[in-house]
Amino acid sequence: MKKYCYDYPKPSVTTDCIIILKSSTSKVLLIQRKHEPYAGKWALPGGFVEIDEDLESGAMRELEEETGLKNLTIKQFKTFGTPGRDPRGRTISIVYYGFVENHSVLQAGDDAAKAAWFPIRDLPPLAFDHQKIIEEFITFYE
Repeated sequence: MKKYCYDYPKPSVTTDCIIILKSSTSKVLLIQRKHEPYAGKWALPGGFVEIDEDLESGAMRELEEETGLKNLTIKQFKTFGTPGRDPRGRTISIVYYGFVENHSVLQAGDDAAKAAWFPIRDLPPLAFDHQKIIEEFITFYE
């Protein structure tokens, strides 16, 4: 792989997934982070995009690695890139969303200690800017 050197720093790119369980009360899928930053806090499933990976493929890969869910239809929601949103450095996240009809068996893996469904309007304290992301999604979806 060719290595590049730039005069200006480049941001990291991540994807996050808002997966909604459609029921009488909508629930959102969260993972409990296994590692810092925010170890032990809940967050949307997601992570860094590989250098040779399509954005949607990266979102699906991270979703499967962290929750066991796969073969979902997802759509791009919005991009979030406020400086300081990730303490590891400048990070831009492309957020995707999708829906599932029933409780799928969740299998936490990779850097997720747990995966669970939470009522979308009664969430635990979230890592990064994920509370803001979910609030904007609720406004968008309603």
